[in-house]
Amino acid sequence: MPLPCPKSLLPLAAALAVLPVAPASAHVAHTVAPGETLSGIAAAAGVSTAALASANGLAPDAFAIAGATLQVPDAGTAAAAAPSAPASTASSGAAATTGGGGHLVRVGETLSGIAAANGLSTAALAAANGLQPDAFVIEGTTLRIPPAGTSTAQAAPGTASAAAGSGSGSSGTSPISGYRVRLGDTLSAVAARHGVSTSALAAANGLAERGVLLAGTVLRLPGGGTAVASPPTVSSGSSSGAGSASGAAGSGGPSATPGRVTASEISSIAAEHGVPGSLAAAIAWQESGFNNAMTSVADARGVMQILPGTWEWINGSLAGGRRLDPGSAQDNVRAGSLFLGQLLRETGGDPAMAAAGYYQGLASVRRIGMLPSTKQYVANVLALRSRFGG
Repeated sequence: MPLPCPKSLLPLAAALAVLPVAPASAHVAHTVAPGETLSGIAAAAGVSTAALASANGLAPDAFAIAGATLQVPDAGTAAAAAPSAPASTASSGAAATTGGGGHLVRVGETLSGIAAANGLSTAALAAANGLQPDAFVIEGTTLRIPPAGTSTAQAAPGTASAAAGSGSGSSGTSPISGYRVRLGDTLSAVAARHGVSTSALAAANGLAERGVLLAGTVLRLPGGGTAVASPPTVSSGSSSGAGSASGAAGSGGPSATPGRVTASEISSIAAEHGVPGSLAAAIAWQESGFNNAMTSVADARGVMQILPGTWEWINGSLAGGRRLDPGSAQDNVRAGSLFLGQLLRETGGDPAMAAAGYYQGLASVRRIGMLPSTKQYVANVLALRSRFGG
């Protein structure tokens, strides 16, 4: 026979009976704000940087990009739960792989890491998704995972993607304009920059108008749409596709040559032209990851992703009579720094407006405001500055 419970304790007992049991490893979601770092978020949450990095499949020195969502573990959580493989190899990829051979991209993952976790070459995984092997991948998007051991040729997703990537129509006689998606792009923003309607761009690519774009994929631009030029203040951002009339094909410009530069090299060159090194480095990282071999579908090239028309304008108007070496990674940084310096002068030293002008074109920003993708670009650049001494 159970012992009677005093009436004074009945309300307390009833309350305890319905209390939810807290999970053993509850995580709190944190949306990264511009300027935040992994170490700063960890310190505010009372966890180690290593534990926070581990909970999100990141390296402890990874960048925390504005707008990304991090899972913050309980205070005191150790980093021992980190996957045994490097964060970039996405050892938790099996858990993030969805039905039908798809993989849901997590914060901090890379194309090469996902490929390695699934027994594939980076080239094969890229080909299966219509990407370049050095493309960025966006958290929350889904990648098609071909069977392990699939070759690049076997993984290629059909002629439509191949045609878009090669820039030629199925007949081989009429060129099709192409645009490679960058982090933060939206279909409406890409359409606006290239003078086409969102519905037409969506229809040309078999997409929903409000669908998520996968970074690195190539969009077909219907009707050969091109961006509206706004010289002399033109956008050198690889995603903008904007440029002056001198940016037509065959005008020369910088060369995408093999080689990388360091943040300190970029800062030193930028300082020569009165540009904050942290801002130049942040833009260089956002544009190319410091890789001078990068070329966009819009034909922007090098570390700073300079369009041919912008390059010629910089040489003629900002370089002080010196002809910049088109094959030099350092001169590519120099050209970007000269252009960034001009934007800072035109915006009264406002780094956010200068970054927006670099990406979208300052005349366009002043005329119609920042596009959604431009706002994301600016937020990322400002967040990255803190990692480069800003």
